[in-house]
Amino acid sequence: VVVEKTARELAGVPCLELDEAAPPKQEICCSRMFGKRLTELAPIKQAVATYTGRAAEKLRAQGSVCKRMRVSIRTGMFNPGELHHAQGALVELPYPTNDTLLLTRAATNAVERVFREGYRYSKAEVLLLDLCQPGDFTDDLFAISQPMASGRLMSVVDQINERYGRGTMRSGSVPRTPDWGMRREMKSQSYTTRLDQLWTVPAR
Repeated sequence: VVVEKTARELAGVPCLELDEAAPPKQEICCSRMFGKRLTELAPIKQAVATYTGRAAEKLRAQGSVCKRMRVSIRTGMFNPGELHHAQGALVELPYPTNDTLLLTRAATNAVERVFREGYRYSKAEVLLLDLCQPGDFTDDLFAISQPMASGRLMSVVDQINERYGRGTMRSGSVPRTPDWGMRREMKSQSYTTRLDQLWTVPAR
C-alpha cells in the first residue's frame, strides 16, 4: 500500500494528507526506572533533578511555561517480599516558569516531603501541569513574574546543549554518570542512525 501511494504521488495523484502542526502539550512528563533500588534521599534527589531538567527542555521547546508540577516516587509494586510505598507532592510555583533551576529546586524540595526511610525506591516521575504560553495567562498586576534574565539564561543553556550534546550544561545537582542510571546492557544498537554502530561483515 505504501509503495502504491508513493507511486501515485510521484504521478501527481495526491494520496497523503498534510499533517498539521501538533498543538502544544497540556502536560509534560518525564519518568524513569532507576538502574537499581535506592534507599537514600540524595541519589533520589539527583534523579528527580535530572528528570526535571529534561522535562524543562521539552517545556521550552514548545515555548510554554508551567504553573504547577507534581513529583512522585515509588517502590517496586510487584515484589511481595518488599515494603511498598508510592507518594507524590503537588507543587505550586511562585509564577509561571520554564526555568530549570527554579523547577529543580521546587522538585527536590518536594522529594524531601514524600521520601520515607526503610523503603527501596525504584522509580521517580516529574509531571509539569497547567502549561500555557507566556502571554496567555492573566495574573495579578503586582504578582512577580519570571525575570527576563532567567529566560536569557535558559536560552543560552539550550543553545549550548544543542550544539555540544545534552547534559553539557546542566544543574549542579545533576551528575554526568550516575550509578542509579537506567541499565542499558540489553539496549539494541543504533544501526540506522550511528556510523560507529553499523553492522560489519568480516572478509573471508
